[in-house]
Formats: sequence, C-alpha cells, structure tokens
Amino acid sequence: MNDLINEILKLKKEKNAVILAHNYQIDEIQDIADFVGDSLGLSQQAAKTDADLIVFCGVHFMAETASIISPDKKILIPDLEAGCSLASTINADQLREWKLENPDALVVSYVNTTAEVKAESDYCCTSSNAVKVVQAIPKERKILFLPDKFLGQYVIAMTGREMEIWNGACHVHEKIGDVNFDEAQARHPYAEFLIHPECGCSSACMLKSQIYFDCKNTHIFSTEGMIDYVKKSDADEFVVATEIGILHRLKKIKPDAAFYPLSEKSICEYMKMITVDKLYESLRDNKFEVKIPEEIARKASLPIQRMLEIV
Repeated sequence: MNDLINEILKLKKEKNAVILAHNYQIDEIQDIADFVGDSLGLSQQAAKTDADLIVFCGVHFMAETASIISPDKKILIPDLEAGCSLASTINADQLREWKLENPDALVVSYVNTTAEVKAESDYCCTSSNAVKVVQAIPKERKILFLPDKFLGQYVIAMTGREMEIWNGACHVHEKIGDVNFDEAQARHPYAEFLIHPECGCSSACMLKSQIYFDCKNTHIFSTEGMIDYVKKSDADEFVVATEIGILHRLKKIKPDAAFYPLSEKSICEYMKMITVDKLYESLRDNKFEVKIPEEIARKASLPIQRMLEIV
C-alpha cells in the first residue's frame, strides 16, 4: 500500500494534480487527499487551485459541479459508476414537466442533482445554506424544492415558507429515520447529537422539539457544520447521524473524543467505490474525465452563481 501511495504522490507532482475527497470517502482516500470536505466546498477548492488536473473522489454529480465551476480544468473521477441515489430521483424531463404544471414557480435544486437538472433550475443550494437561499426569494413567489424531501421539510420548518417538495431521498439518510431516537439518547445521555438535515430523523427531532430548532443536546448540521461544531465544542462524546465516513475526519479533529454513528448501517456503497487502486489508475491513465456540454454548463452555472451571491 505504501508503494502505491508513493506512486500516487509522484504522479500528482508530475501532472500538477490535486486530489479532492468527500467526507464520506474511505479512510485511505481521505488521508491521501489534498482537501477533504463537502461537495460544494470541494468544487470551490477546485476553482481556487492552480492545478491542471483535479481528481474528484466523490460521486458523479460532485465531479460535474467541479467541471461547471472550473471549465478550464480537467476533472477526473476514479470510478464512473459512483452515482447518487438522491440525484437519480429526478431527471431533467421530470423537472421540465413539474415546471409546466407550476409555470409561475421558482426552482430551488439541492446541489445533489445532475448538471441537466441544475440547468433547469433557478437556484441551487446546499444543506448548509438552503434556508438562506429560500429566505432570499420573495415571499410571494411559489417555490419548487428538489429533490430531498427531508431537507425540504427542514427548510419549511425553519422559514415558515410554503413549498412544493419533490418526493426524493438519499437511501442512506432515509434509513436513519428508522432508528429509535429515544433509545439512542438513552444509550448516550451525555452525548451531543449531530444530525444531517437529509436524515429522516431530522423531521422527528423537529416535531419533538415543537419549536423547530434544536432538541436538547441535538443539532441539525450539514457535514461541514458538524466539523465546525466539533472543533468548537467542549463535549467529549458525539452521536452522528449521517454517512459513517465522516467519523474518520471527526476523530482526526478531536482524537480524545468518542464518536458513535446513530446507525452502523449508514454506509453509502457509491461513496465507498473509489479505492486507492482506482485513484492510482485514474491519475496514471487520466481516467475518467467528467466534462459537461457547454450549453448545459452555461445554464447550470447560473443557479450556482445565484446561490454563491446569497451566501
């Protein structure tokens, strides 16, 4: 393994490449990456870097977003089959039909969507800024929010806005909603609970709190929000409700603290498809390039830019 990692580092230097890894990637990929973070943050890193080659260790829509933001750079993904169950819940044709049914509405698309869907949208958002994006839209405008129903419910709770929500969900985060939240709190009475708003249990938490903010010792955060909270927190025990890959990064940030997944089954098979071997082959052979057609990239860049101007 060390020899392979050395070869990767050598190729990276020779090709002026940078390796980006999502918080849900396997430990070895996170450790070798130049930057680890959420999907939009990594795409922004891709835009800032002087590297000629970006190897995006994540899922396909993330590499697409990086390509849209950095059209002059070559973007590689080590495995083309690394998809996203949430992004696949809606396609451009379905969105166009939904828009025809609601001609006066504005479309807010979660960044976890394909380039073609972004190109049909008015605004993009992430889990960390969805509330701000919706709040920036005039109250008299109808909003179509897609594709994640749990994030949509969270935004409604936080803003009081009425929205039409697409019935999509991440298969990993949706299953976390089946976990008995009260039992988990009984097992870890002194822990801070960190919940991703894509999780089914985020809705349960908000209903339980009755004020739509945090439950006791329970906080709803994006993945980067979790990272920031742990950095500042004095707590030494955390229960985390999102894909378990983030635990590796959290443990590196606070090695003396204890981190527990709310569900041990919170594993995204797509995020785990990229291995050190595939990363090496991608760098060696320049595969697989992700390039968005110019017209789609142009249209998709507009809702992304509108989002960035808000936050």
